[in-house]
Amino acid sequence: MRKTTKTILAVSGVIATAMAIGIWDSQKSTVEASSHREAPLIANDPLADNTDLYAFRSPDDTNTVTILANYVPLQVAQGGPNYASFGENIRYEIHVENDGVAGDDITYRFTFTKVNEDPTTFFNIRLGQQNLKTTYVAEKSVNGGPFMTIVTAGVVPPPNIGPRSISDPTVGLGAANYNALVTSSIANATGGGGETIYCGPADDPFFVDLGGIFDLGQTRGSASAGAVDGLSHRNIHTIAIKVPIATLQKNGQPVSAAVNILDADYVIGVWASASRPATRTLSTTGGNPNDAGSWVQVSRIGMPLTNEAIIPIGMKDKWNSLTPYTEDPAMEAYFCNPELGLYMDASLFGNAVPAMSALRIQRNSLQSFDFGNTHDGLWPIRATNGGAGTALDTNLFGNYLLRQGQPRSVDLLPIFYTGVPNLAPYQLATGKGGNPLANGKPFINNFLPTFGDMLRLNMAVPVTPRNDPNFSSLGIIQACVLGLTNPAYNSNASLQFIPNMDGFPNGRRLEDDVTRIELQAVSGAALAAIGLWYDDYTTGNPVTPDLLGVLGYTTGVEHNDTTFKAAFPYVQTPWEGYANHQKQ
Repeated sequence: MRKTTKTILAVSGVIATAMAIGIWDSQKSTVEASSHREAPLIANDPLADNTDLYAFRSPDDTNTVTILANYVPLQVAQGGPNYASFGENIRYEIHVENDGVAGDDITYRFTFTKVNEDPTTFFNIRLGQQNLKTTYVAEKSVNGGPFMTIVTAGVVPPPNIGPRSISDPTVGLGAANYNALVTSSIANATGGGGETIYCGPADDPFFVDLGGIFDLGQTRGSASAGAVDGLSHRNIHTIAIKVPIATLQKNGQPVSAAVNILDADYVIGVWASASRPATRTLSTTGGNPNDAGSWVQVSRIGMPLTNEAIIPIGMKDKWNSLTPYTEDPAMEAYFCNPELGLYMDASLFGNAVPAMSALRIQRNSLQSFDFGNTHDGLWPIRATNGGAGTALDTNLFGNYLLRQGQPRSVDLLPIFYTGVPNLAPYQLATGKGGNPLANGKPFINNFLPTFGDMLRLNMAVPVTPRNDPNFSSLGIIQACVLGLTNPAYNSNASLQFIPNMDGFPNGRRLEDDVTRIELQAVSGAALAAIGLWYDDYTTGNPVTPDLLGVLGYTTGVEHNDTTFKAAFPYVQTPWEGYANHQKQ
């Protein structure tokens, strides 16, 4: 069956829909402002707001991949009487592309229903009944075919209100503890795909110093300097799916059939979305609104921080209305000349953001190449096809990757829009002999030739055990450091597994510090890894003060405020409303 690409209504329709929806769904939720509210319109519709997306090989079940799509940002645990929840009349979807032809190969769709079991009380839980009790239907479409139901009556655990509501056998639900409710809510899908599914509340696994980041980049490098995890003790709602690799792989092959740990046939692209009916009519008698009309996408997420920190505010709502298959090519300019680059360049506005003083872009890399905004980067090699035999060959991808006046088309654009191929020059400088365009040590291959924002994962890359001493929240950045400096990995240019090759931006693990990684990438860390060293490099050791400054940069918040579970769904139990953990 041929693929079908979902038709997205005009931007004006999206705007009208979001305005009609207003701030809340028919059942109000208590939330706070957050970094997840990426666009003006979706900030007013938290129940449909994608917050984060994760995709990683399951650490305890390595023949599977776990995908988590989180929604409803920064919920206060003690947010009664109307607690946060998934919304009704919203299509929550997780999309998988696996063959490089634009369009979903697998789509998972979730719709939720709420039942008021006892309308006589203002309590959310009383005498074994819930208000509102939430269930869901999960459906699956393959290659654009019809949706088939794979979970008919999935159970969403109630909010973690407190011990009387959850565990008291007389007045509450009588559960052993909240984790027992989570475990009993995990469903095994029908239909032969082998999926395991959890939908429900969880601790928000994202971590960042919101107060510093959004005060014009004034990050604080440590807790003693005032850095605070702005998402600490906040909950989200997650849709978690654990899927056999053979179900996701384009030819139905298990990971054991991969030819090597960077096998291109095992790359998938993942993105998530939320859609609402185009028209909402409000009741004049307090009843539920009437939703009708075509479904309109109002939120999406692929790579973290794309809409938040790369797309400018005037384009954010339009970006949310598009799909990775219908991107506006004009928006590529925001990756090729990123706004953040302005604050990492002392000749522009770098001196105005002292907290980012360690993040400096190569303006004279190898005394030849200028990657400052609006300069040419590697563009000069295009005239002579100096990248012949590499990914920069004008007969391959050179015409896309080499753009005059758009220097980051060679690194940031492919990281976000295509993935990175296992081709020169996108190999570690190890083995290159000082020529950044030569073949080097392979370290990544998550290239998928669909030109759009998706979280790309090579499922063939082995898992770094969480107890490995080399495990790092810096993901691929740390893999590069090990591959360049550690004798166990830098003695030759042969392909071998380097710890954290399974980390962001090759997928995204719960532990990955994506804010730090992306800021380091904007500052040119990926360029340096492949041999385009920082300006203070002359000869010999490339580990220069400039490079060390970038690698040592931190926002001051480098890990989640709690642990992660060792087994599915991996996200931690949501914070309890009764417990005394409210931030002051």
